Amino acid sequence: MDIFFKNKYYRRFSIASILSSAGDILFYLALMTYASKLKNYSLALSLIAISESVPRLLSSVGGYLADRTHNKYEKIVWLAMIRGALYLLVGFLFSQNIAGWNLVMMVIVINFISDTAGTYSSGLSTPLIVDLVEEDQVAKATGFTSGVSQVITTIAQFVGSGLLLFMSYSTLAVINGLTFIAAGLIYLSIARKNKDAAINQDVDEQSFLSTLALSFRQVKKASGLLTTVMVIALMNGILSTIEPILSIVVAGNKSIMVIGTYTFTIAVIGAAAAVGSALGSIVGTMIFKKVSVYVIVLLALFSAACVLVSTMSKQIIFCLVTYALLGFFVGTASPKLTQWLVATVDRKILSSSVGLLNTILLVITPLMTILFTSISAASNANVALIGMLITSIIVFSITVVVMIKTKEN
Repeated sequence: MDIFFKNKYYRRFSIASILSSAGDILFYLALMTYASKLKNYSLALSLIAISESVPRLLSSVGGYLADRTHNKYEKIVWLAMIRGALYLLVGFLFSQNIAGWNLVMMVIVINFISDTAGTYSSGLSTPLIVDLVEEDQVAKATGFTSGVSQVITTIAQFVGSGLLLFMSYSTLAVINGLTFIAAGLIYLSIARKNKDAAINQDVDEQSFLSTLALSFRQVKKASGLLTTVMVIALMNGILSTIEPILSIVVAGNKSIMVIGTYTFTIAVIGAAAAVGSALGSIVGTMIFKKVSVYVIVLLALFSAACVLVSTMSKQIIFCLVTYALLGFFVGTASPKLTQWLVATVDRKILSSSVGLLNTILLVITPLMTILFTSISAASNANVALIGMLITSIIVFSITVVVMIKTKEN
């Protein structure tokens, strides 16, 4: 935390990132609430979830393009301004008398374009943070920004659910647009003070496939690591997919599953996972310091099964408790995996290996979200939930087998 107060440029950069995250979640809640009132709400909510997930598939491409970008500050400023303009356009569209489904489809397309630009912007952020802090402070800086963003996002969910009681969808879209513009202006102020760093940045000259292949070879050298990464990636996918499926189930059972309002219920669901994950990262890693990562994964998968069963049973309170527990174990497992990676892989190839790990995690999560939300839209939510439950059981079995083989070796 001291780096936030001592380094003013890093502090500004963090505030800009946090502003973008807070604005985004406010609008996401508004769009979900509006879509939940449509006749075919299940399809609408599924399309929104897919539009949010697909850009994450492009994260590795966005990161690769960011590495090839010469003036990263200039690009991140323009991206923030463009995203701000897009949401101001959304605010205008909401203020017009446009039929529900036509409006939702237009907004989904705009939101998809904005989120795709966001993947490129996220790729630009990491090297810029490295330029702003000392080399040995990079982990602390990125961890602090990520942690605070998660807290702010959680708070924004509750604020958003309250604002929707007396603010229009158009106003919330405009607020989101203004947060991006404010972030762009902050990035611009940093860029002007770091002109040389903005221009003289190293770029990656390798092709995308060459970079990806090299990273894969590096991680594969560590025995058992790649399999564990895949298992945790699937576990993360289950965690991320539960929320949109649960929002569909709640929308269809408002009389028995809504807590206060639908918007507030969605905010509570998101907060349950976020709080659990944050506690897992901070407290769980200390409690389970000497426990194998495989045991943590098994506990997470058991929690996931409990969430899915309670969702099918329409028990919202038990859903929230077990969802928070799932977030807790996922939050505990991820740092343990990173610790294993650092301890196992040669430091010279660590960056490439971490890049591949993040790529796998980012790719599998949206793929699972797209798959199961599509199943829900095509049939019903229960079919998707059963499919996720079967997936959890299969991953649980794989983890047990891998754990036994690891002990034997």
